[in-house]
Amino acid sequence: MSLKVLALFSISLLGGGAAFAAEAAESDPLQDAIVTRYVSATQEQQTAMRGASMQVDIAAEVPKLQSKGKLQALRSISKLGKITYNALAFIGDKRIRNEVIARYLTAETQTPAGPDISITPANYKFKYKGLQDHEGQQAYVFQVSPRRKQVGLFKGDLWIDPQTYMPVRESGRFVKSPSIFLKKIEFVRTYEVKDGLAVPQHIESKVQTRIFGPVYVSVNFTNFCRDSGQELVTVNSTTVQ
Repeated sequence: MSLKVLALFSISLLGGGAAFAAEAAESDPLQDAIVTRYVSATQEQQTAMRGASMQVDIAAEVPKLQSKGKLQALRSISKLGKITYNALAFIGDKRIRNEVIARYLTAETQTPAGPDISITPANYKFKYKGLQDHEGQQAYVFQVSPRRKQVGLFKGDLWIDPQTYMPVRESGRFVKSPSIFLKKIEFVRTYEVKDGLAVPQHIESKVQTRIFGPVYVSVNFTNFCRDSGQELVTVNSTTVQ
C-alpha cells in the first residue's frame, strides 16, 4: 500500500535538541554525503516524473472472507504532479474492488494534507549498514527510524542506488496506525532505475485489521512512459478528480 495512505504530529524542542546534538557528535561523513545526495535526487525526481504514465495491476485478498480481486488500470501523473487512474478491467469480488482497491486509489489520488512525511533527515534517523547486493547490483543500505510516532512514518530499511542515489527498495512497518480498526501495516516497495529515475516496480503490503484479520495488497507497475495526457480516474463507475 502506498505511503501516501497515511499522515500527522511532533517532538519536544528541548529533548529533540539534545538528540540532534548527540547525532552531530557521532556524525559519519560518508553516511551524511550519501543521504544528502539521496534527498537531492528524490526531490529532483518529483519534477522529472510529471507527465509520466504506467500500467498498474492491483490485486487484493481478504483470506478470512475468502475474497479476492484484481484491477488493471492506467496510472498517470499530470504536469502539475496530480496522480490519476483510469480503470481498464476488474475481475473478482466486488467487495474487494469497493472496500479495498477503491480506498487505495482514493488515498493515492487525494491532495496530500498535513505534515511532510518524506524520507529525509528532518523526519528520520539514518544508520548506514553498508553495501549489499540487490538483484545483482550493489546498493547502499540504511536502517531508518522515525524521529516521532506519527501516521505515515515507518521503521525499516532504505536501499539506495550508488550511481543515481535513487531508492531501489523501501521496507518496514508504520509506527502509528491511521485507524483504531487497523493493528499494523507492513510493506515492501521496490523500484527500477531507468534513465536516472526510480520507476515504481512492485508494492507488497499486509494490513492487519481487528475485524477481518490480514488484508493483502499487491501492486505491479509496467509499461512506464514519460509522456502522458491522461487526466481521469474511474473507480466503480465514479470519476475521481
